[in-house]
Amino acid sequence: MGYRAYQYRLYPNKRQTQDLLNLLAVGRHYYNMCLDLWRYVYLTEKRRPTSQEFEVMRKGYKKTIPAARGVHSHVFQGLAKRAEEAFQGFFRRVKAGEAPGYPRYKSLDRFHAIEFKQFGNGVAIDGRRVRISGVGRVRVRWHRPMQGTAKTAEIVHKAGQWFVVFTCEVPDQPELPKTGQVVGLDLGVAALFTTSDGDKVDHPKFYQQSQKRLRVLNRALARKKKGGKNRRKAKQRLQRHHHHIQNQRLDYAHKLSYALVQHYDLIALEELKVKNMVRNKHLSKSILDAGWSIFTKLLTNKAVEAGRQVLFVNPAYTSKTCSNCGALFEDLTLADRWVECRCGLSLDRDHNAARNILKQALRLWDAEVRRNVAGSPDASVPRKPLALPMGSVTAGCHVWN
Repeated sequence: MGYRAYQYRLYPNKRQTQDLLNLLAVGRHYYNMCLDLWRYVYLTEKRRPTSQEFEVMRKGYKKTIPAARGVHSHVFQGLAKRAEEAFQGFFRRVKAGEAPGYPRYKSLDRFHAIEFKQFGNGVAIDGRRVRISGVGRVRVRWHRPMQGTAKTAEIVHKAGQWFVVFTCEVPDQPELPKTGQVVGLDLGVAALFTTSDGDKVDHPKFYQQSQKRLRVLNRALARKKKGGKNRRKAKQRLQRHHHHIQNQRLDYAHKLSYALVQHYDLIALEELKVKNMVRNKHLSKSILDAGWSIFTKLLTNKAVEAGRQVLFVNPAYTSKTCSNCGALFEDLTLADRWVECRCGLSLDRDHNAARNILKQALRLWDAEVRRNVAGSPDASVPRKPLALPMGSVTAGCHVWN
């Protein structure tokens, strides 16, 4: 069994919108109190708070705060769990020698979701609507059927819009039939990635294409008086446009990852540390706009469901090594977009890197399986054209052996 999330847009009326905002306000305040309890108990007694202490705090909170009396108990339990996870993550990062990132209080702009840990208890489907405890029956747009058994529900507020997210337990999907195809992908900025077959997949640059509109919205926000109603509206318009860009990037990544998983038995990529790479001020915006992290995450998840394999290899010298004879191009710089070797190889540097990535992955892959797929020297399976979203593939340069 596996888990899958389904997100649907909510359309609350004015009263329901105010009730949902009150629910978020209570949740934010209680979450900050949970952080306070963690700090106090750990600093004074060097231990974690017990569930009994959280229960005493919850009962006292509901008695003293009138707005909290109609809030479901599962909401408070979920908030206590979130605070615990925040501190566990903090302790884990300290132990690993990473940047600790001490848990912070949540402001109005940083608290967007309330979780109900048990579907049917606090949140339930009532006909064509969703019934939320303390809010009522809210209209929903069911844009696709929900599969499996719903286990949890989450109410999310993003850019002035409301959503409900159901986490469902779904049966394991049957594995896709083997295609006999393998591929290496070299992620980039000019092109989202280049395949070991020589194809380049376009980088749509959704954020860069929206720069003009974002400048207009940012200027409009800067002109509004702080604390005013018009400033709040201008901020919401800006948030909504950023949310639109995020949805564009996510949709494109879903389509690309689906096409790759349908087509290839093995997909090889470089194990890139994106957090370190975005420190380069000249490339950070382009790298983040490319959405490498979300693309690789979706690709990995889809591959697991379909019985495919995604392998990450060491990125060192993938561009500077000849994919034909293994010679090292010591003088190669980022400005050099074409590589030529004494062995006769002449091709695009990203294509060369993708071939090296695939070679490394094939060495890691099971030898018995490798004999039956394309990409190995004795492979007899012909290459099939890759069907990707329209307009995303440009013809690549192929090596002549």
